[in-house]
Order: sequence, then structure tokens, then C-alpha cells
Amino acid sequence: MTFNRGGGLRHNLSSIYHAALSSILRKIRPNSIPYPPGLWSLNGTLIDLGNDYRRRMSGGSLIISNLDKDQDTGVYQCMAFNTWGSILTRRASLQFAYLDNFKTQTVRSAVNVREGQGVVLLCGPPAHSGELTFAWIFNEYPYFVQQDNRRFVSQETGSLYIAKVEPSDVGNYTCVVNNTVTREKVLRVMGEYEPKIEVHFPDSVPAAKESVVKLECFALGNPVPEISWRRTSGVPFPSKVKMKNSNAVLEIPNFQQEDAGTYECMAENRRGKNAARGRISFHAKPHWLQTMTDTALSIEENLFWECKASGKPKPSFSWLKNGEQLMAEGRVQIENGALSIAVLNLSDSGMYQCVAENKHGIIYSSAQLMVLASPPSFSKSPLRALLKARSGSEVTLECKPQASPPAISSTLVNTVINCSASLRITLLPNGTLKIANVTRQDAGSYTCIAKNQFGTASTTVRLLITEHTRITMRPTNMEIIVGESIVLPCQIACDPALDVSFSWAFNGQLIDFQRDSDHFERVGGSISGDLMIRNIQLNHGGKYVCVIDTDVESLSTSAILVVKGPPGPPDKVAVEEITDSTAQLSWTPGRDNGSPITGYIIQARTPFTVGWQAVDTVPEVVNGNMLTATVVGLNAWVEYEFRVVARNAVGLGEPSPSSAKTRTEDTIPDTAPTDVGGGGGTRSELVITWEPVPEELQNGEGFGYIIAFRPVGTVTWTRAVISTPGVARYVYRNDTIPPFAPFDVKVGAYNNRGEGPFSSIATVYSAEEVPTVAPKRVRARSVSAVQIEVVWEALPVIPERVLGYEVRYDSLQNYYDTKPDTIGKVRISGNYTLVNITGLRANTAYYLSVAAFNTAGPGPQSAPINTTTKKPPPDRAPLNIKWTMIGSTLTLHWDPVLTMETESKVTGYSVGPFSLTILTNKTTVELSLSANDNYLIQIKAMSEGGEGVGSEPIHIHKLSEFTVVFPLPITSL
Repeated sequence: MTFNRGGGLRHNLSSIYHAALSSILRKIRPNSIPYPPGLWSLNGTLIDLGNDYRRRMSGGSLIISNLDKDQDTGVYQCMAFNTWGSILTRRASLQFAYLDNFKTQTVRSAVNVREGQGVVLLCGPPAHSGELTFAWIFNEYPYFVQQDNRRFVSQETGSLYIAKVEPSDVGNYTCVVNNTVTREKVLRVMGEYEPKIEVHFPDSVPAAKESVVKLECFALGNPVPEISWRRTSGVPFPSKVKMKNSNAVLEIPNFQQEDAGTYECMAENRRGKNAARGRISFHAKPHWLQTMTDTALSIEENLFWECKASGKPKPSFSWLKNGEQLMAEGRVQIENGALSIAVLNLSDSGMYQCVAENKHGIIYSSAQLMVLASPPSFSKSPLRALLKARSGSEVTLECKPQASPPAISSTLVNTVINCSASLRITLLPNGTLKIANVTRQDAGSYTCIAKNQFGTASTTVRLLITEHTRITMRPTNMEIIVGESIVLPCQIACDPALDVSFSWAFNGQLIDFQRDSDHFERVGGSISGDLMIRNIQLNHGGKYVCVIDTDVESLSTSAILVVKGPPGPPDKVAVEEITDSTAQLSWTPGRDNGSPITGYIIQARTPFTVGWQAVDTVPEVVNGNMLTATVVGLNAWVEYEFRVVARNAVGLGEPSPSSAKTRTEDTIPDTAPTDVGGGGGTRSELVITWEPVPEELQNGEGFGYIIAFRPVGTVTWTRAVISTPGVARYVYRNDTIPPFAPFDVKVGAYNNRGEGPFSSIATVYSAEEVPTVAPKRVRARSVSAVQIEVVWEALPVIPERVLGYEVRYDSLQNYYDTKPDTIGKVRISGNYTLVNITGLRANTAYYLSVAAFNTAGPGPQSAPINTTTKKPPPDRAPLNIKWTMIGSTLTLHWDPVLTMETESKVTGYSVGPFSLTILTNKTTVELSLSANDNYLIQIKAMSEGGEGVGSEPIHIHKLSEFTVVFPLPITSL
């Protein structure tokens, strides 16, 4: 089943249909019930949905159940309506696809054909309706005949065409048309023959716009003919054209006007050729060029509507009113797409449709006509209750009543003066009153009166004449520096009766004070509109206009503000020429920002600098008129970037974008290593050290060092080369080198371009021998729980140098466990023979030994001795502290601290801190305190192992602050 839109009836519903419609509406719609969404007709007859169980409406859609070909085939159309009228939808056709004159499973007699000859197998009688497709089965399902350049199935006739029969074609053929089948058979061969076109398109083919056009062309022949296509005009096919089924079908999608013309199909083999031609003509369904719109006119006015549509063939026009055919008669005139109705009355209101139609389609355009009849009214355009006008100006009072038909008279009356007595007052035919060069005598009330046959209306305005407004203070042109603030004045004198508003425009755009509050603020009262601009920026330069608006006039005053700032960044910095130490630069200037550029500063950056650095130039000072300069003093073989900064009287501007990275040329080193020295090492070694040359001073690739040395007093230099730039130490080994012998040493640099300068000569000593004698008479004593004092006898003069002494120590357990990583060392330079070792463990036995040392290291150790650190001091603080204050004397009492077996015995107590801590072996003490000092007193037990834990501190404030002093026991503070 198909449901095709756009086809159908060429005539409108009959008057009988409309009578039935009116009857149905009266039945289904009492005054209190809304209109139904629409009514449907079939072949011009209303469908009675109340008595039809198979048809029903949902919304505005028609739903049909259990479709029946005899009852449901035809043209459907829907009418939609409301209180203003009704319109018709476009028509829709409902058809059922079926086959005529085909007999199912018809068996046909065999077809005998000689090999090489062509054959046509007919599917059956050509009469059919609906959309049919054709296919052929070879021998048995599902083996279908495959179309190629030798075989073709026409979708127009259903026939199977075989251009040249081959033995493989022998078999049974079945034509399938939906469910109708027929049988055929093919046999034998024949000789070669020229092409014979059996399938071709008509001589004339009409084609609708945007449709898909298919032309078929197939020929019999032996050998199998080749099919080709062309346009007789010689115009090549556009890319959208497709060839299908071995060129048997030419398909033109989206057919357009330019695709029309004569097409030729050519079939050719070696025996000959044949051609078929046909013309495709362009057709198009109607398309609106102009439509009407909803219109409201007064009674007795004239209506003119015109519709225009294009199409091929040219469409015809008709008009509908409320879905009914509109005929030309009397006041109604119709000429194709134009409709005119003279002297409208209320019955002409309704829904109108213009219909354009040709054989390819039909289109509708709808509009509503409202015919109005009403008395005059000023509800939409009343005169203002109060109108203010400037003295000397012209006043226009418009009288615009709404009336259908238009008001037949309108008059303006001034209750104060006589209108006709003044030559300055003009009353126009449309009711507008004009007063030229108004004065205060023209002030008063004016009334407009309008009439037509339906009634009368009036409206009144009071005219107030005011004096001119004057600008008393104006802004002036100014120059200002970026970051400053100014006020642009704008003040007026005006008539007190006027409402005044101020606004400011900047370069033609109104200033939004809320959005731009960071910079702009309007200050002043009712007659002042001064503009404050804070923190002025470069983009604030331009024209400022103060606009004063009153009820009767608009005034303005302006000023130009020039903002000066540092120059903008220069641009296009380029390195024109570069050597090992210079670079020729060029650039283009930036904006001067209101102040001429007075000079430029050149800056450079390398991978070795921190940020940008100013560089020396030639000339030394680059003035504002120069756009080139030579940078000097550059390092060789270094990658540089350059930028330029401009300056003017305001200050330095933003820097330019940096230039492309450019490397200077290489050259021999011009910087020698510094801080040459050395010494130390092991026997028979000369150790030489220096400060490496920084990478930015190496001047080229292949950088390294040349080390030269000789014994002091000799002439010949020994040289060595190190090719690693980061190395800063060289060791020369030779068994003939005497210990601690002086050498002249110098270090130079080289690269691929050659040798550079050498450093100044330094004296470096070869490695010396360690001392060969151990110190004697080594003694040690325990000072506390954490400290041991060690003394020894200084070494006598020996051949080796002695720079000092080294004391090694370790606990007894570690000593026997031989853990070298636990050994402690203390070194003391010079000729000292005593050292205190601290940070030791309490009550622990330590082994100690002493050795002399020099740059070659320590000599032999003395015989080890041992000593034990003291027991630790008590870990408890004095408790139960009591104190009394009498005058300036503080008396303290506390309980003695008792020690344990593992702790050192208490030998006394310390009381402090003071400038001198007081020691006592008692548990009481008296202190004389100053009246002007604050005191914090703490008591600690003393022992051989050191100080014990301190008590809680006692705070004594200045005695001068107390008025009453009495003793307090202190147990915990």
C-alpha cells in the first residue's frame, strides 16, 4: 500500500459538501464546545467518523484500520477551521499496488536460440499498476541472473535481454514479479551480427526538477556490443551522472534545468553500431515567488492580494474562501493570481487561500482577512498629557485616532489662544497642528476631536514653553601622561521645569560607567555632568563628547584628550651581520605614544646569562632616529638573542620581540684559566689544579687545557694536554720527583682554532712524605660524663713537615670489634698539644691515640691509651623548693638530690642564672636582688659527671612593682 502526497482532485468540495459541513458543525459544536481539530473527506465526500468503525481521528490525524482496496482507495483532504474561517490542506492519494493479467506459475514453451544470437525473454503482459520490480531466476532459487554487459533486466518492461547467447545460458528461467512466476528456456547459437538496440528510452522524456532520471539502453549483438552515452550538444556529463549495469542505465540524480537536452545511446561492436536518441525536457512543480499575508482593513476599503508562482508547465491559479471555491462576480475580481475585492463589508472577513497547480504538484498559500468597523479611539496614540517645547522652536501636535472607517473630521482647539488668529499656526488636512517659532503666549491646552458614523473621541495635551539651555563650562583639549587622573568639566544653566540628563561618549561609543567603573566616573549634581578619568591608559586617548539631553533639546560639547606614554615595542629585530665579537642589528620603530622616541637600548640574552642584559653598542648612544646599531664585546661561539627597548620623555617602553637565535663566529681562546695551584697527593706526585674556563668564554669547539710545569730554577717546560673542558685537576706521577719540591706551573687553553694565552706562573709543591715519628707521652683524663682531655708531647724537628696533630678515639667494644667506620677523629692544626673530645657516652671506656699529619696524611699512631668517662649526673631536679623575700633578700630552700649507683655523686648545687652563677654544697642559699631587675632562678645538682636536670624556673619580677611582699611555697610553676 502507498500513501502518496501531492496528487488528487483538481476541483474543490461541492456545495453539497459545505452544506453537510455546516450541518455537522451545528450538531457537534454548541456555543460552549470548542471546534474539533478538522474534518476529513474521501473523493470529495465527508467521512462520517461517528458511524465508521474502521476510521477514527487522533489529534488532527486520520487513522484507518483493516484497509480495504475498494473502500479506502482515493483522494483524501483535511479541512481545518476556527471562528475566523477555514482552509484546506493539500490533497493526499491512497493507492494499493497490485498485478494485472499475470498468472502464477505459468509454464511457457521452450525458446530455441542459436549460439551467439540475442534473445528477449518476456516476463508477461505489460499492464500493471503500483510499484513493480523484476528479477529472473536461473534454473532454481536462489540463483538469480546477474546483470552485466551481456545480460540486462528492464525495470520498465520486466523483460530479460541477452545480447549474445552462450552455452552457459542454457537452462530454465523464472520471472519474479512480487509473487507471480513464469518459465522460459534458451537453446543453441548463431554467427556474428551487428548491434540491434532492443531497449531504449522514448524520443521525449519529461523530467521534474530534483527528481532522479533513469534512461535504459540495451542492444543485442555478437560480439557483445559496448554501450556508450553522450549529449548531442557536446557538453560533458557532470560528476553526479552515474553509469550502471555495464552502461545499460544512465542515471541523473537531482535533475536541474541545465540537465535538459538530447541524449544519445550508442551500441557498437566490430560488426557495426546502432544509436538511439531522445530529448529530456525540464519540468518543475509550482514554487511560490510571492504570497499574500494576513491583512486588516476598514469597512468600505478595497482589498488587493497577488500571488506569484513559477513552475513548468506554467501553473494555473484558483482562489478559496473558507475552503470553498471563490468565483469572480460583482465586487470580487480574479485574474490568475490576483484577487481584488471592492468596498469591503463585514461578510468579507475569513480565511483565503491562493492555489497554484500544474501536473507535477499543487501548492497553497493562506492568509486571514479581517474587516474592521469601529468608532474613533486614541487608546493607541493619545497626545501626551504634557509637552515641553523650547522657545523659538517649531511644535508639531499629531492627531492620529484609530477608526474604521477613518474619522471623517478632526479638529484641534486651544483653550488659551485663538488658532486662526496667528499666522504661525497651521492646521493640516490630516489633523496635525504646527506652531512655528513658539513663545510663552502659545502655552496652554490643545484638544483633538475625531468623528465617524460610529462615534466621537478626543484627546488633550498641555503645551509648556521653556527657555534655552546653555553650557556654562566645557572640557578643553588636553595632554596627559599615562597613569594620571583628570576631570573633564561639563556644566549648564537651564530652565528649572526641564528634566536634564548627562551622558559621555568616547570615540563615538557611549561610556558604560558600570562596566568601566575602574577608570570612568560621572561626578556632579543636576546641572553638572563632569567626567572623572582615573589611572589613564594609552587606549583612553581620543575624542570625548558630553551630551546634555533635556525634554526639549539635546546639546553637546567635546574635547580631544591626548595620552602620552612610553613608546610601544619596536618590531622585526634582525641580525644583519655577525662576527666573533660583534653583531649588526636592524629593527622597525614602534608607536611613540604621543611623545617622540629619543633613543634605543639594545639587550641580549644567552644560555649563560640570567635574563636580559644591556650590551655595548657602536655608536655608544643610539638616538631615536636610528634603526640600526652594532653590538660589540660579544663572546665568540655563543648563541645570542637580541631585543630593543625604546625610550621617550615619559620613560622606557615595552621590549620588542626577540630576534632569531644567532651564534657568533668561533676564534682562538682569549681567556686563560685562573686560580692555578695544587699540591698534596701521594708520594712521587705533582697535583696541579685551576679554575675552569666558563663555557661562554671557550670561543669554539674542541676546547681543552695545556698544562706546563718545570722544577723551580730550570728552563725546560713539560707539557700535558687535557681535552675535557670540565676537568680542573691534573696529576703528574714520576718516581724521580722529590718530596715537597717546588715547581713553576702555568695552565693555558686551546680549541679547534688554536692555542690561547697561559695563566700567570704559580709555585706548586710536589707531594710530601707523611711524618715518620709518633708523638710520645700521651695522657688522657675524664673531665665529665661526655668529655675527655688528651695531652701529648710535641714532636722534635724531623725531616717531614708537621702541620698539626690528629687524635683518634673509639669505645673499648668497637676497638676490639675493629669497626673502622666508628672511629672518631679530632684534628688540631699548629703546635698545640692538648685537645678536649666532647659528645661521648657516659661511663664508657675509650681507647685513644695521637698522630702527626701534613698534606700527605697522618703519620704513625702513638701507642693507644684508655680512659673511662664519668658516670652521668643525676637525672632528677631539686624538689620541694621554698622561698621567702624580706626586703631585697631572697632565701631559697630545697630537698637534697639523691643519686643512684649508676650516677655520679652530687658535689654541690648551682643557683642561677645570674651574671655569676652561685655554687654551694648546701641545700639553702640567700640572694640579694636588685629592685630594678627581673629574675628567673633555676637550681641544678652538680656532680663529676656534670650538671644535672634543672628545677622548674622561679620568676621574680621587679621589686619596685610590689607593694606587699610575702613568702609563697613553690612546688610547681
